[in-house]
Order: sequence, then structure tokens, then C-alpha cells
Amino acid sequence: MSRPEPTLGNPKNTIEILQKYKFVFQKKFGQNFLIDEHVLEKIIQAAGVGPDDFVVEIGPGIGTMTQYLAHAARGVAAVEIDRALIPILKDTLSPYDNVTVINEDILKVDLNQLAEEMNDGRPVKVVANLPYYITTPIIMGLFESHVPVDNITVMVQKEVAERMQAGPGSKDYGALSLAVQYYADPYIVANVPPNCFMPRPNVGSAVIRLQTHVDPPVKVKNEKLMFGIIRASFNQRRKTLQNSVSHDPGLGISKELIAENLEKMGLSATIRGEALSLQQFAEFADLVEEARQ
Repeated sequence: MSRPEPTLGNPKNTIEILQKYKFVFQKKFGQNFLIDEHVLEKIIQAAGVGPDDFVVEIGPGIGTMTQYLAHAARGVAAVEIDRALIPILKDTLSPYDNVTVINEDILKVDLNQLAEEMNDGRPVKVVANLPYYITTPIIMGLFESHVPVDNITVMVQKEVAERMQAGPGSKDYGALSLAVQYYADPYIVANVPPNCFMPRPNVGSAVIRLQTHVDPPVKVKNEKLMFGIIRASFNQRRKTLQNSVSHDPGLGISKELIAENLEKMGLSATIRGEALSLQQFAEFADLVEEARQ
């Protein structure tokens, strides 16, 4: 069935809708609406949205990207926290019969249940123009709750996208890089300047696609332990791994054990966490786990 072409990528139409509803931007929700048709098409393309796909959109705003998704996909669930946007979404999405709007905080939505109900438990695609202050909790929440996701294509702050893609030894490399790369293959699709949004943000943005791994790239006995060690290693990144990890009370790993494990791995006792790859963190966590048995 053919659905109407999207209209909201055009800034004039966006302004009309905002004026019609006397909409006031909420700083607390980090609202910046996309007003660039080229970028919107790029996102749909990067996510690979087609007529068989079910898409979960986080933060639809006034429904700009939602129109593009509804035009391309079989079905869309759009999760919007701001109650003031619900009447606007009802209006802008009225030509589309394949969209469900959920007025809820995405961090409180059971996405496993949503995927089960809307897509028979098959992998969904997630697309979002995320408020920058909440990017990491949302992405990590999706991965850690093991929602069946094919890929996540999101608009984030440019430096956050760079952190997700960074490798060992670079200044952007950190706990977020390792967590994202454990669950997915990150690829920056496009850099997006501030003038593509209304209102204009103070920072540059980027669209990044996270293609989820069928199996993680490394095998680790205790995933929770590995991520605990990773977090501790980067809490004070100028410290050695030995100091930062041994000072984390939640981990309970002694300096002696750390030194012993680093030696087994052929690494220096003064190495910092930022020098270790995901594979090495997995190996280190496995050695800690073995010592505890």
C-alpha cells in the first residue's frame, strides 16, 4: 500500500505546525528538530528501512522523521516523553495508518515486550534523534536489556559518535567505545551541522549506525565483571590500571592480583586502561574470574 510522501522535512512546514500549536521548546527535553530533507533521507537509507521492517523511533518530536519512517516501513512505534507534542503528532501523522505513538519515557518502556507485540519478537530497527544528555543511558539500556535489535541509527553529538568509534590509545577511547563495540559495529554515516536543526544546537552532530553483532566479537566468562573493570579503568584515566581498578570497592580486586594478571598477559605493571583493547579486557576479566574460583 502506498503512503503519502513526507512533508515535514521542509522548514516552512515545520514552522507552520509549531506556530499552529504555539509550541514552546523544552530545554529539559533537549529538543532540536531536524529540518533537512537530505539528512532525513540519509538516516532512512543508513538504517536500511524497508517495507518488511518494524521501527522503534525514540523522540519523534513533531513527527518529522516519523513521516519518513512510516512512508518506508511496515510499522513504526514512536515513543515521545513530552505530552505537549502528542496532539501535534496526532495531526502530522494522521495520513499514516502504520504508526503507534507512545507517550512515555523510553527508559521506562519494556522494549522486549514491544518487539514481541508489534513484531512477533523479531529484530526491530531503532532510529532516533536523541537528546544529547541522555544518549548513553538510552543506547546502553537497549544493548544491556538484550532487546532484539537489528541496528540502531541515531543522531548524537559529534564527539559522542567519535567516542563510540574510537580505538585503543586515542583520546576519545573510553568505556563507551568498548561497550558499544562489544555489542555492535559503529559506523559514522554523516556529520550534521547545527543549521540542520531548529533551534540550532551549540554543537555539531553526527548520524551513527550501530549494526548489532550476532555474537560479541570477544568471548568473556563474566560480562558484568568485565564492564566493571572497564568502568573502573576509565574513571580516572590518568591513573594506571593497577591503581584505578584496585581502588574500586565494588570490584574487590587486589593490586597483587592485578600485577600478576598483567604479567601473565605480557603487559607492563604501569599500563593504563586506555591502552587495552576489548580482547585484552576480556582476557584480564577471565583471569580475575579464574582466580576467584
